[in-house]
Amino acid sequence: MTATTRIQVSRKTRDHLAELAKERGMNIGQLVEALAAEQPTAAQRAERLAANRELARKLIGIEISDEEFDQAPDIFGNICKVAADKIKVAGSDAV
Repeated sequence: MTATTRIQVSRKTRDHLAELAKERGMNIGQLVEALAAEQPTAAQRAERLAANRELARKLIGIEISDEEFDQAPDIFGNICKVAADKIKVAGSDAV
């Protein structure tokens, strides 16, 4: 059996959680666990970001720095631009 703990919330919040839980066919504890599982911590988000960047580097086959990833809000467009620029530089170095 898993250890449990109590949390204190206002009655209004408790009632809201109870209604949400009922709608989903679960109890409040299960609902809180599900909601918590949907929200990764900062460390988990950073780990996922690092893993995704490493995968992108492997798939593209070109080293892209974290700074280059961060340069544009459109990450996929940024990856393509950075990769194309790096290929151009590598190609001109070979000539």
